[in-house]
Formats: sequence, structure tokens, C-alpha cells
Amino acid sequence: MSEIPENDQPMPLVSHLTELRTRLLRCVAVIFLVFAGLFSFAQQIYTLVSAPLREYLPAGATMIATDVASPFLTPFKLTMMVSLFLAIPIILHQVWGFIAPGLYKHEKRVAVPLLVSSIFLFYAGMAFAYFLVFPLVFKFFASATPAGVTMATDIASYLDFVMTLFFAFGVAFEIPVAVVLLVWIGVVNVQYLRKIRPYVIIGCFVVGMILTPPDIFSQTLLAVPMWLLFEIGILFGGLIRKRGDREDADDTDAKPPATQA
Repeated sequence: MSEIPENDQPMPLVSHLTELRTRLLRCVAVIFLVFAGLFSFAQQIYTLVSAPLREYLPAGATMIATDVASPFLTPFKLTMMVSLFLAIPIILHQVWGFIAPGLYKHEKRVAVPLLVSSIFLFYAGMAFAYFLVFPLVFKFFASATPAGVTMATDIASYLDFVMTLFFAFGVAFEIPVAVVLLVWIGVVNVQYLRKIRPYVIIGCFVVGMILTPPDIFSQTLLAVPMWLLFEIGILFGGLIRKRGDREDADDTDAKPPATQA
């Protein structure tokens, strides 16, 4: 007899859609509440985010705004993105609340650590980009500036640049979670992942080339952590039993022992 999901109550489609709408509205409300609390600090937030670049600007040089509205709209846009990033734990909690009733108990024991790990790894990727990647990349750009050219970056262009890197590193650091999920649901196994390791390494550098600026430093700084995180995913994936194997084991455990005649 198979294990039954906890709180497994039949619900009509309309009820599911209503609950989904409610949770989406909660997510939007949380984002705007965080934004409302941060809006008055928009200028300070941009100053903080732009610090890695300003540290390597030539003496007397500053960042510039080429559009009339950029001094207002750029910090505004950044604050909205920061609000979204800060609201990610609440958003994932709402996602969890929506899907959790349909999960088995043993699935929840795997899903909860994966959910918490995904939040931590996303923030770790952003921190890695800000504290390690940005200083190295901007130092390289500053040193590569031709003679007679003053490095003065537009604030809107800088925002687009760093947001791309923040998102790229945040998503890249989710690789261990993705690997464990693929192993758990039985799409791949650890032996296969080890077999394709050389192709994964090449793929990491290709992804790094696509998602980062056209310089070897930022490409390598994304590709190498992606490969190491892939290895960590393989390590933990070897400790996870496939979902189907677990359910078969549960069915076997649930069968009564055979009686002798």
C-alpha cells in the first residue's frame, strides 16, 4: 500500500486557481512593502552597489548620467530589483505552501533542505559576484583603458551590467540543487554525471562566455565555480535515493510478512 500525501484532500480546479492567485498577490504585496521601506534609501543603495567600480575610477573621475531622468530612474529601478531579491525567501515560502500538500512525507524531507539551500546559494552567488568578481573585473577594465581616455561609466549602463552578473552568479550557484533534483527524480544518475564531466566543464565556460562580459576574467570566475558546484551536486546526489526507488521501498515495507503454511 503506497504512502498517501499528507493533507491529501481533493480540491476543484477553481479552488487551486484561487489559492494560486492569493499566493501571487501575497508575493507582489511583499515586494512592494519591501520597496516602500527601501525607497527613501535608493540613492544610498546605488552608492553601495557602485562602490566596486568607483574604487577604480581615475582620480577626479566620476560616474555620469547621459539621460535626463537617469539620476532618478536608475536608483529607482535598482531599489525595485533589490526588493525582489530580498523577497525571494517569502516568494519561495509561498511556492512551498502551494505545492507542499501534494507531497509525500519523505518528499518533504528532501524538498525542505533543497528549498533552504536554494535561497542560501542564490545569495551566496550574488555575494561572490559583489565581493570577488566585481573588484577583479573593474580593476582589469581600469587598467585596460587606453591612454588619453577617461573612464567615466554611465550609471544606467553600470546597473544593467551588474544586474546581469548578479543574476548569472545567483543562478549558477543553484547548480548543486539542480543536480540533486535531477538525480532524485531519476532523470540522470551519478555515474552518468561523472561520465559527462568533460562536457560539463566545456559547457561551464560556454555559459560563462554567454552570461558575462567579453573578457576572460569574468568568464573564468563564473565557469570555475559552476564546475566546482557541479562536483558538489554529484557528491550530494550520491547520497540521495531516487524518488521511484524510495516509493518502491515504502511499498515493500508496507507489505505484511508472508505466513508459512
